[in-house]
Amino acid sequence: MAGYSGTKDDYAKRLRRVEGQVRGIARMVDEDAYCIDVLTQIAAVTKALQAVGIGLVEDHLGHCVVDAARSSDAEGAEKVREASEAIARLVRS
Repeated sequence: MAGYSGTKDDYAKRLRRVEGQVRGIARMVDEDAYCIDVLTQIAAVTKALQAVGIGLVEDHLGHCVVDAARSSDAEGAEKVREASEAIARLVRS
């Protein structure tokens, strides 16, 4: 079971909202909207995706990493390494 199972509907709702925002940005570009307005919307989408990413990291740490650590030190260490790599990817993006 995924660590975010309990909040899956919330994530799906947020991602559908982001999807709508991205379609709106594409429409703005098609309609030659003012550059700053397009950039403002891109920043909003970026923030929304970051919020989803942070939430998934929290869920992963609270569920998957904790469960693995309870199972064995080796499994816990592997999940921590995996989470660290995922966080590094989020920070770089």
